[in-house]
Amino acid sequence: MALLYGLLWRFLLVLVHINRALASWLRVRLRGWKGRLWERAGAALLLPLALAGLQDPPKNQNQNPEANPGTGTRSAARRSRWLSDGRSLDKLPVHIGLLVAEEEPSYPDTASLVVWCLALGVSYVSVYDNHGIFRKNNSRLLEEIVRQQQDLLGVQGSKYSVEFLSNGSDKHQHHVVSCRPTVKVLSPEDGKQSIVQAAQQLCRSVENNERSSRDISVSMLDVLLRESKNIPDPELVVKFGPVDSTLGFLPWHIRLTEFFSLPSHRNVSYEDLLGVLQRFGSCQQRLGQ
Repeated sequence: MALLYGLLWRFLLVLVHINRALASWLRVRLRGWKGRLWERAGAALLLPLALAGLQDPPKNQNQNPEANPGTGTRSAARRSRWLSDGRSLDKLPVHIGLLVAEEEPSYPDTASLVVWCLALGVSYVSVYDNHGIFRKNNSRLLEEIVRQQQDLLGVQGSKYSVEFLSNGSDKHQHHVVSCRPTVKVLSPEDGKQSIVQAAQQLCRSVENNERSSRDISVSMLDVLLRESKNIPDPELVVKFGPVDSTLGFLPWHIRLTEFFSLPSHRNVSYEDLLGVLQRFGSCQQRLGQ
């Protein structure tokens, strides 16, 4: 009887060892199976991203804009929108002045404003700062205007004639792309100083007996000033900056000019400019009545 119990006990121990071995084997297999399952699931999730990366390679930043149909489409859409906005305005000024009353003018932001004005259909744009910074660096501003024109309107967009007053004279420098609207850079020399020069010219003509003192009049002075600055009076001046002053901007030519102010010309948007033009369109000029 004792021998039978001993054999039975050994048989149970063998079954226990077999059970433990089987459980260990199953755990190892299950872990391997779960690992492969997660790997396959991860691969299935990452595969679409990998395929998308292969189908849409990075674009060359130096690519010709005209070779990229998307760029041409965006430029055409901008031109179409700006032309439509220009036609929708109740009143579009022929001549806009951009008066920058800030210490450090931004060439890219100023150039964008110029291009937007021209794209909307404005014929004359004057850029002015009371320190003459734009006047001293007119070539830099010209380059920025041309670059902005190409970036915003596209290489095949409308081209403009950019005209700058030469420093210290009334001669003009023409950077002609084609015969289109004109941009002029002004400084304080074109304001009060031009009035002084016209008055001196009248006095010399009287001194040389070319004119009589009775011939001197406001209308004659007006003729002399307009001969040296052959542009129409600005109907609208947009002033940028916190200073509440015209800062010497063409004092003779702004008798009927509407002034609107924006906080800064830096980071200015097209919507900001369009809002000013819409407000200008609602103005009623009574001309002293």
